[in-house]
Amino acid sequence: MSLFGLKFGRKKLKEEERQLQANNRDFNLQFEYANNSIKTSKYNFFTFLPLNLFEQFQRIANAYFLFLLILQLIPQISSLAWFTTVVPLVLVLAVSGVKDAIDDFNRHKSDKHVNNRPVQVLINGMLKDEKWMNVQVGDIIKLENNNFVTADLLLLSSSEPHSLTYIETAELDGETNLKVKQALTVTAELGEDLQKLTEFNGEVKCEAPNNKLDKFTGTLTLRGEKYALDNEKMLLRGCTIRNTEWCFGLVIYAGPDTKLMQNSGKTTFKRTSIDRLMNVLVLVIFAFLALMCLILAIGNGIWEYDKGYYFQVYLPWAEGVNSASYSGFLMFWSYVIILNTVVPISLYVSVEIIRLGNSFYIDWDRKMYYPLNDTPAQARTTTLNEELGQIKYIFSDKTGTLTQNIMCFNKCSINGKSYGDVYDMSGQRIEINENTEKVDFSYNQLADPKFAFYDHSLVEAVKLRDVPTHRFFRLLSLCHTVMPEEKKEGNLVYQAQSPDEGALVTAARNFGFVFRARTPETITVVEMGETKIYKLLAILDFNNVRKRMSVIVRSPEGDLTLYCKGADTILYELLHSSCDSLKEETTEHLNEFAGEGLRTLVVAYKNLDEDYFQDWIRRHHEASTALEGREDRLSELYEEIEKDLMLLGATAIEDKLQDGVPQTIETLAKANIKIWVLTGDKQETAMNIGYSCNLLNDDMEDVFIIEGSTPDDVLNELRNARKKMKPDSFLDSDEINIQFEKSSKNPKLIPDEQANGVYGLVITGHSLAYALEGNLELELVRTACMCKVVICCRVTPLQKAQVVELVKKYKKAVTLAIGDGANDVSMIKTAHIGVGISGQEGMQAVLSSDFSFAQFRYLQRLLLVHGRWSYIRMCKFLKYFFYKNFAFTLVHFWYGFFSGFSAQTVYDEWFITLYNLVYTSLPVLGMSLFDQDVDDRWSMLFPQLYVPGQQNLYFNKIVFVKCMMQGIYSSLILFFIPYGAMYNTMRSDGKAIADYQSFALMAQTCLLIVVSVQIGLDTSYWTVVNQFFIWGSLSVYFAITFTMYSDGMYLIFTASFPFIGTARNTLSQPNVWLAIFLSITLCVLPVVGFRFLKAQLKPTPSDKVLLKIKEAKKRPPPPSPKRRLRRTSTRRSGYAFSHQHGFGALIMSGRNMRPKSPFATTGTFSPNSDKHKHKGL
Repeated sequence: MSLFGLKFGRKKLKEEERQLQANNRDFNLQFEYANNSIKTSKYNFFTFLPLNLFEQFQRIANAYFLFLLILQLIPQISSLAWFTTVVPLVLVLAVSGVKDAIDDFNRHKSDKHVNNRPVQVLINGMLKDEKWMNVQVGDIIKLENNNFVTADLLLLSSSEPHSLTYIETAELDGETNLKVKQALTVTAELGEDLQKLTEFNGEVKCEAPNNKLDKFTGTLTLRGEKYALDNEKMLLRGCTIRNTEWCFGLVIYAGPDTKLMQNSGKTTFKRTSIDRLMNVLVLVIFAFLALMCLILAIGNGIWEYDKGYYFQVYLPWAEGVNSASYSGFLMFWSYVIILNTVVPISLYVSVEIIRLGNSFYIDWDRKMYYPLNDTPAQARTTTLNEELGQIKYIFSDKTGTLTQNIMCFNKCSINGKSYGDVYDMSGQRIEINENTEKVDFSYNQLADPKFAFYDHSLVEAVKLRDVPTHRFFRLLSLCHTVMPEEKKEGNLVYQAQSPDEGALVTAARNFGFVFRARTPETITVVEMGETKIYKLLAILDFNNVRKRMSVIVRSPEGDLTLYCKGADTILYELLHSSCDSLKEETTEHLNEFAGEGLRTLVVAYKNLDEDYFQDWIRRHHEASTALEGREDRLSELYEEIEKDLMLLGATAIEDKLQDGVPQTIETLAKANIKIWVLTGDKQETAMNIGYSCNLLNDDMEDVFIIEGSTPDDVLNELRNARKKMKPDSFLDSDEINIQFEKSSKNPKLIPDEQANGVYGLVITGHSLAYALEGNLELELVRTACMCKVVICCRVTPLQKAQVVELVKKYKKAVTLAIGDGANDVSMIKTAHIGVGISGQEGMQAVLSSDFSFAQFRYLQRLLLVHGRWSYIRMCKFLKYFFYKNFAFTLVHFWYGFFSGFSAQTVYDEWFITLYNLVYTSLPVLGMSLFDQDVDDRWSMLFPQLYVPGQQNLYFNKIVFVKCMMQGIYSSLILFFIPYGAMYNTMRSDGKAIADYQSFALMAQTCLLIVVSVQIGLDTSYWTVVNQFFIWGSLSVYFAITFTMYSDGMYLIFTASFPFIGTARNTLSQPNVWLAIFLSITLCVLPVVGFRFLKAQLKPTPSDKVLLKIKEAKKRPPPPSPKRRLRRTSTRRSGYAFSHQHGFGALIMSGRNMRPKSPFATTGTFSPNSDKHKHKGL
């Protein structure tokens, strides 16, 4: 039973196996499966108050103030009114509560938007529009092109031939290439016949809900027959239907049981490391407070026993007090109330205001605004700002975060000549930008105007009908698995299963070789305006082992040719010996392309002998129909025919990075931030991007690849890597080995280990699954954290979160996760800081994030400027706040020894009330909102300034003890100098001023001026606001003091303002001002001396950088050097090809072919429209 959103009643048993029946809600309801409603919010209307208060009282200070409030309600010990605590406490709880409520309201809004999406559900033989949240397990639903998949569905039928359905899984795994799913033949017959679909009563038995995106096992029982179900027949929530008019699916998992939601982490309550440290410090302060109160209580007991007992006529004991010990007990609690200002509640109010102010700076920063889609940066939470200045590890998605999801044909090498670069008149290579003249393709009526190429010499070669060039582009237009679609004349859309293929076919189209249509037996190409139909005789399909694909075609002239494209490392082994000289030239070009981070493929061809081919195709048919060893036999045949190939050249495709990604990564690396890329993409693709965005480079000592298929293999690979990086880490004397030999259930933090060089690590998803288990996780975190860069490829969303959790568990470091899709939500929630990029993959990442913006490059400004400033401001604020309150409060402690431990306050009650509220609140807020040691430009130029934040140098337990000692020292000066100056002192007219009220006024004046001078010393960046707040606060103090101590106020409110005339009598004496000056000098001089000597004798790295900046400001800036383009070269392969095995067989079977388009061989051709253009192209 559900009441107010909370579940009561019997606990639901863990599901072992799922059983459901199509179109039978009554049968399925008995299992109490979750419906399709999702919930990412934390509260509802009834649970908000108790849950939020529970979270807020996890702050020890809040619980402490509640305890103080209870004490103040007891008349015997209360020395201050109850409302002095309750008003600020309610204010703090209300501010935090309203902020949490707004955040959760936005989550409710997002949930409501998703849950109320419409979908067509088959009910009683009719399709009815229903909301997503009302869909239940066992329902049959209809989806149309570009629809999001509602739940995890078993595909029943579709509009495509053989019930194929094309889907895009970017939200699940970040991949933009299309994938194909196919229904069972027995369900494909249902088509869109609503009568047949309504009568369908198949029973499904399958595995319980889990988070494995690539695995599904189950059976369908229909009319007594059993059919096996696997992942190829499933449409998962989070996918998008593409290029499919309609499809029907049976709901298997709904709502929280779907694989997408199983991979989404829980929404957690995030708190900063400073918050956690403050909890510890508050406990230390409480202990210190208790010790002071105990000393004063014991002192009161002794004094009352020794002296006060005999003075009861003059100083009577309070009602109910009948012994010195009981008086001491009550005095303990009275002092708790008086001395509670060591942790004033205004501290927490100020912290929230500072965080809010620094959040607005992020929102208002024009340098983080992206005008192309009108997206400003947004601080979606206001409680984590200072932690942005302490990041040590960044976990980044690849697709859509580092890259733009756009593939461009960038360069190529044909017959030993490189194309794609642009040279000036002197033969110097120039950088291509938006002003560079593009190639004019107007001679080709079928060209795509969106395609950009800048090297005019390639077009000239095509126009001159250069044979190798024509053969090169002919290969690109024939050797692929792209499907063309032309629903109306002139509107041709390519269904590219891989974005790389789409880019290559589009390039061929622009250079005059337009792929127009295909059937299972033919490919139609418009070559330089002439339509040619090639017979497609075989497709030798791509897979991850072959790393190549080939087609065998017969030209209209009757020539038999094999065209092949693939990885250079593979194809070079298959070339004819006559290609050796061309191979050397092409290798040089490939190295240059790879050095620029481009994705390369080598292309080659072979003319076939008719008799040999006929024999080969016969053996190929036998192998393809063999019952045993089919794959091996086909592989041997492919190897046989793909020999002695003739090299044509190479292609270079740019997986377009977002603007400024390489520079951002370089800058963050200088700030000692380690970057891990967690992607669902293939290993080659991920590594290629790693090189193109400067994560990996050829100067590294080594890049380790972990791809073991058993736990032992993975362990050995990790250990071998660690042995190479740091051989000493295997010695028994190693600190970490000693630490972990002592058995303990609690995970221990691993200190940072330094490798003997710069290394990278690449680990695949299946190896990572082993590495995250048991003892291997320690090995993984030790090895990976020694590397400068880690790339995890083929990882699931949950694995992304597990990797982040692993680093959090074993490293004392602040983590940040950044991504743009639903597949990044779990890691964004798990990391200390989650950043969402509002990109092409929807808004799920942004909605789950703490900060969001439109471009990855803004991350450096978020961390190095806003994060660093926020951290420094918060640290300065806390140091100053604790100092001023220790100095303020401990004067009461020393005064206790001179006032019979009577819990009498030193200062006027009005001063106590206004000290934190009025006199010292604005100056410290001014410093905490405006202060900056260097401006944003220098912060970006010197990323080393970020390092102290990572090491938490500006505020920690040692810094706190220093503040405490400075506060104790200042309180001694502030008590004893005024006390000595007042003791038996006479005014210039012979009257005494050694009274309590004059002493109180002098002490509080000394205190306020000292803390004002101290904040002046702490301020690095002076503004009009700072000046106004500091001088204004002092002016307000003197104005209020003279007003409250005036005759008029005393006559109107006699009881409330007893300090009549004290201000004008005391502050008119020169010796009082001399004593004030002496107090200020003694308080401030040690601080100034210590800071000067420390900067001179033991400067920190930050001090050295600040000195460099100071010197740089004196000199005129040097002229910016002209950027010279130089070719980079590498000996590694730049191969990367995001292709899926199995498409070749699908095309040859004709199962994915629609009836032939009437426009396939006639008519004109127009460019793809934006509406239909696939985003991977």
